[in-house]
Amino acid sequence: MKKIINTNAAPGAIGPYSQAVEVNGMLFISGQIPIDPATGKVVEDDITIQTERVMQNIEAILREAGYDFSHVVKSTCLLSDMANFAGMNAVYGKYYHTEPPARAAFAVKTLPLNVLVEIETIAVK
Repeated sequence: MKKIINTNAAPGAIGPYSQAVEVNGMLFISGQIPIDPATGKVVEDDITIQTERVMQNIEAILREAGYDFSHVVKSTCLLSDMANFAGMNAVYGKYYHTEPPARAAFAVKTLPLNVLVEIETIAVK
């Protein structure tokens, strides 16, 4: 049975999708972009600031569903430019102290709202 996860501590969906879906002990978090849920606006145009906001949004969704970063098994990082990889990676690494998840990182032509980074996450209990 699938369960839709939603929290006001992360930005609401801006389309026909859920923040996250849990099924059979697995949590699938939709790609998070650097929107501050308090303002509804994209944060400053800096890769480290944007990645920090994305990770905070992911953390809020994980927490709402009863998970944490230790449960994350896979991340997909989408970047507006691979030149931003090092900045994204430095912030991302702060959230995975031990046993980091599998990960893929891609540069894409354009991300929603022209942000610099989007990260989707899969967690398992």
